[in-house]
Amino acid sequence: MKRNSKILALAAALMTGAVVTGTLLAAPNAIAAPGGNGGPTGDDKVLRGYAADTWKSLAALTDRKTGLPADKLSGDLTVASENTSPTNIGGYLWSTVSARDLGIISNDDAYQRMKTTLKTLSTIERHEPSGMYYNWYSPLDGHKLTTWPGSADPVDPFLSTVDNGWLAAAFRIVAEAEPRLAHSANALYDSMDFGFFHNLDARPGVGLNRGGFWVVPPPGCNVPGNYGNDGPNVYYTCHHYDTTVSEARIATYLGISKGEIPPEAYYGTLRTMPDQGCDYAWQEQKPTGVTREYLGVPVYEGVYQYREMSLVPAWGGSMFEALMPDLLVPEAQWGPRSWGVNHPASVRAQVEHGLDEAQYGYWGFSPASDPFGEYAEYGVEGIGMSTDGYASDRERTNVDAGYDGCREATNPTPVYGDGVVTPHASFLALAYDKKAVLTNLANLKSDFNSYGPGGFYDAIATQSGTVADRYLSLDQSMIMAAIANNLLKDRLKDYFVDPQFETAVRPLVAAQIFGSSLG
Repeated sequence: MKRNSKILALAAALMTGAVVTGTLLAAPNAIAAPGGNGGPTGDDKVLRGYAADTWKSLAALTDRKTGLPADKLSGDLTVASENTSPTNIGGYLWSTVSARDLGIISNDDAYQRMKTTLKTLSTIERHEPSGMYYNWYSPLDGHKLTTWPGSADPVDPFLSTVDNGWLAAAFRIVAEAEPRLAHSANALYDSMDFGFFHNLDARPGVGLNRGGFWVVPPPGCNVPGNYGNDGPNVYYTCHHYDTTVSEARIATYLGISKGEIPPEAYYGTLRTMPDQGCDYAWQEQKPTGVTREYLGVPVYEGVYQYREMSLVPAWGGSMFEALMPDLLVPEAQWGPRSWGVNHPASVRAQVEHGLDEAQYGYWGFSPASDPFGEYAEYGVEGIGMSTDGYASDRERTNVDAGYDGCREATNPTPVYGDGVVTPHASFLALAYDKKAVLTNLANLKSDFNSYGPGGFYDAIATQSGTVADRYLSLDQSMIMAAIANNLLKDRLKDYFVDPQFETAVRPLVAAQIFGSSLG
């Protein structure tokens, strides 16, 4: 591991209570993140039942010859898509570990499944200089997709920062959870260089991750370059991942832990856009906050107000942006003055939006299957940074409360329509409000035709009762991880975090202070 002297100094300060950037590192008087295994035996039995059924869909999604899961599956578990992604594969691997540890499948079954997957991953085409995987493969034979299955539409092979992050995270889990596969999983993990995604010059004094790159220039915007300094130029996306509350932070954690991304990058993303007159009046609301310095990086610790709460928003206000990384990284535990407050606030905002503000009677908003189409992005738009962010209903109702002195309000008190909830968003909240989660899921199951042979279907339009009666590999794997963590006292986090990762990452998370509050 490449250690950084600044990180070690920060870690020493944490242990001694020293002052860092003018602020004591003692934990605040904030709500602590609840532990994993609370709740009556009856509730845990319900969760085990959900997990057993969810695993059926993941097993049906997966080709036993290649060990690769399809992206989506029909509600009757018979027709799978002919495409998969690194995130899908990573989710299947940690779901296999979860199913084994929950007693759903045997040790030998889990071992054989993961062995098959790793063998396929060691042979399929990837970008050799970086060790990264392309974004779309056939689950049937593992070939890289250049045309979309079922059509002649071209696919420009892309290497995604965040998708490779989730696959690399799964390699860490497999290596720890199944010693017989540790060598194979670690070899694949070690071969992946996240420095290829990281633009050291993205902002003065701090780098950011690009969204990914192509090996061959695609149509449209791209930036030639090579951040890995190995091999020929690649063609990067024109955007960076520049917001803090994003599922993409998993790649930053991994790159820092491996010494491939500098630790300062953790503080390079934005909590909100700055409060600088009307320059950033395009964002959802005028933030409040203070500027602090971490490792020499000035950070505007901006927050939004939602009802009685203050919180750092996601771009679209969705649950998986806020909480997917928390399935593997103990963010709330390590960051009691940042994630430890922001995560429960994000959950409460989702609950209050669904039950009180929009009055759908249900909650849980995140990108998912569209009950009226293929796929759509859902969220609580009022806690999203984008003014045209992820809506919570079919009608794409937009809230606009204005921007003080810069933008007049056009729809401050919207009337919402056919709210679309996705069960995986509820499961992600298990660590923060288990009672509300179980109540919401029970109501969804009893009030709609929302539960099939593979567990909850992917999304439900709550006014019309329209159901997206299919299963998405990613969403099912988030459900498996959330249940395993809740019932097994954060087992997946224990597998994921090793001493090297904790030494590199924990001090960075612990030092940070958001302005979040639960009111």
